[in-house]
Amino acid sequence: MKLSDNKATLSFSNGRPAIELPVYSGNIGPEVIDIRKLYGQTGMFTYDPGFLSTAACQSAITFIDGDKGELLYRGYPIEQLATQCDFMETCHLLLYGNLPGVADKAAFVKNVKYHTMVNEQMQFFLRGFRRDAHPMAIMTGLVGALSAFYHDSTDINNAEHREVAAIRLIAKMPTLVAMAYKYSIGQPFMYPKNDLSYAGNFLHMMFATPCEPYVVNPVIERAIDRIFTLHADHEQNASTSTVRLCGSSGTNPFAAIAAGVACLWGPAHGGANEACLQMLEEIQASGGISKVGEFMNQVKDKNSNVKLMGFGHRVYKNYDPRATLMQETCNEVLEALGLQDDPLFKLAKALEKIALEDDYFVSRKLYPNVDFYSGIVQRAIGIPVKLFTGIFALARTVGWIAQLNEMISDPEYKIGRPRQLFTGSPRRDVMAIAKR
Repeated sequence: MKLSDNKATLSFSNGRPAIELPVYSGNIGPEVIDIRKLYGQTGMFTYDPGFLSTAACQSAITFIDGDKGELLYRGYPIEQLATQCDFMETCHLLLYGNLPGVADKAAFVKNVKYHTMVNEQMQFFLRGFRRDAHPMAIMTGLVGALSAFYHDSTDINNAEHREVAAIRLIAKMPTLVAMAYKYSIGQPFMYPKNDLSYAGNFLHMMFATPCEPYVVNPVIERAIDRIFTLHADHEQNASTSTVRLCGSSGTNPFAAIAAGVACLWGPAHGGANEACLQMLEEIQASGGISKVGEFMNQVKDKNSNVKLMGFGHRVYKNYDPRATLMQETCNEVLEALGLQDDPLFKLAKALEKIALEDDYFVSRKLYPNVDFYSGIVQRAIGIPVKLFTGIFALARTVGWIAQLNEMISDPEYKIGRPRQLFTGSPRRDVMAIAKR
């Protein structure tokens, strides 16, 4: 960041002297007012619930312009990356700052494939969970447990350790997600096949059995790869901020990523596509397409508590660029699988049509987001609803690692310590129990 010619002046109505605050500008996006010395100069904090107006770090990884509906990874538009690059290239870009050439990509992919297996003891740890446990509960435990199996890469302040941990996490997350799925349905675990692509290997571990050969469908393979790419990073969202905050304490990389997995589990974050599909299934169960109009009227009724899932976004005030790409993938997958007449997809299209035409939704800029279509795609592929957030965590792992590495490398980084506006009781003395 660079110091701007602008300065911010903070004045007070009670006669206290005004103070000047420096202003910094990035390469794109809003300028920021530097308030690091505010408390020392004034004895006051700022108040910003949800950090909606606070830049907690400087970052060169991902940029979002919510008004334009723009998402950039290291400067590259998501539309170009999703159509011209695969997930492994995207991982290389996020981790190292550049798209790999042929030789660099081959070396990176080889390195990832070398680490796809997990320690055999992990399956015994997994067997301690109930088979009906939520996959995200299992994933939180498994990812955190990696630090118990890979002691040689747990020093977050060691660049070599972080590098090894990064590759291990990217390589092993598909294996762990597939193991959680296989365990839940009582099927044997499938070992990785390193002659397959990253997405193809994941599909093989998910859906193959020892009984017969499994052939990866190239349309499904591309769809999974695109899902991974679209979810790889998304600026300073709740789970990424959690990973940074957790990592700022000096904990090991596996623990920091496990914290991100736990945060992602929430329905307002990673669980949104799961909630979206549940909404569609509830509408279908209540009468299907004929009930869409009635449902949307309930959404508009403030007293109904009915929410429209999969529309609108905390950051995007325009069409989510990932949603357009996911819609294309959705059409391709349903056609390839002969599911064009899928009732839930018809419901989704009916909801989208109303939302894009009705003044209530248009005026509030409630456009479809990526979760709206990704849930339908995953359901069509055969991924159970409970595993949707696990797929999201798998994809977002590379973004979390890139953000964590960037934070640790920043000479200005400190352990996170948000402040508060205290509204509890002032100081009081404890009375003897008989007098209370």
